Amino acid sequence: MDQILIGSYIAQKRKEKNMTQAKLAERLGVSNKTVSKWETGKCMPDYSVIEPLCSELGITAAELMDGEDAAGNSVCTYDEAQILDFIKRTQMLEKDKNIRNGVLLIVMGIALLFLHYCVGSDEGSIVMDFISGLLLGISIPVMLVGTYVTAREAAEKANLHI
Repeated sequence: MDQILIGSYIAQKRKEKNMTQAKLAERLGVSNKTVSKWETGKCMPDYSVIEPLCSELGITAAELMDGEDAAGNSVCTYDEAQILDFIKRTQMLEKDKNIRNGVLLIVMGIALLFLHYCVGSDEGSIVMDFISGLLLGISIPVMLVGTYVTAREAAEKANLHI
């Protein structure tokens, strides 16, 4: 899947329909910045928008994923439902991967926090106190980032009602 090719195909089809990015965005219930990101290849449309997008542009999901009009003599046949299911599963796997990464960051932060307590010395060694403080300083942001990533992805997944 070539995001840049798909994005330029969306732009081409939108222009053929004499639509602005804002008009297409309004019809799909997304922002015009989102349409711009699709067209520049920065991101792909969410699977929940693929069907309405294809309908607005007068194309099939297979054409969208290929980034070109289907040739009349093409040997390939595509089942639209399977393509949409494939896109949905691919995007959900990406979200699951992000949740796993967030949880991993949280665990790493907890491990660093534990090391902070293990390294901290009662004797007041400057080096050990420095390392202990450094571990504490790293552990807190790592846990916060992990919590943010996990919460954001979990909330996004919950909004999709999956």
